[in-house]
Amino acid sequence: QVALVASGGGSVQAGGSLTLSCAAAPGRTYSRRCMGWFRQAPGEERRGVASIDLTRGSPFYSDSVNGRFNISRDNTKNRMYLQMNNLKPEDTAMYYCAAKSFYPCATLELNAWNYWGQGTQVTVSS
Repeated sequence: QVALVASGGGSVQAGGSLTLSCAAAPGRTYSRRCMGWFRQAPGEERRGVASIDLTRGSPFYSDSVNGRFNISRDNTKNRMYLQMNNLKPEDTAMYYCAAKSFYPCATLELNAWNYWGQGTQVTVSS
């Protein structure tokens, strides 16, 4: 089991920025080779936003956020981040962090991800 805790959500106006953080419980690093962010808006299915290879640091983004969001990690702190810039009302959703034990990391297919944290709400007003 990998405990993941997401934080940093809030309310911002369109064009603003927020940074989300996901803390992973120390230890069992072999259980998570990759970490990622997903989001779910009311009435919609959960979708992938971005993922990162924890060893190489290489990111992968969905088309909807590429160029606006930046995913990063700090392995010394067991944390992953999502810096969100130029936010749009359509970015409004509950954001979840996730981890997976096996490569590849460059996938945002939901069933590829083993572990899920609780969500943090992001609301963008126009």
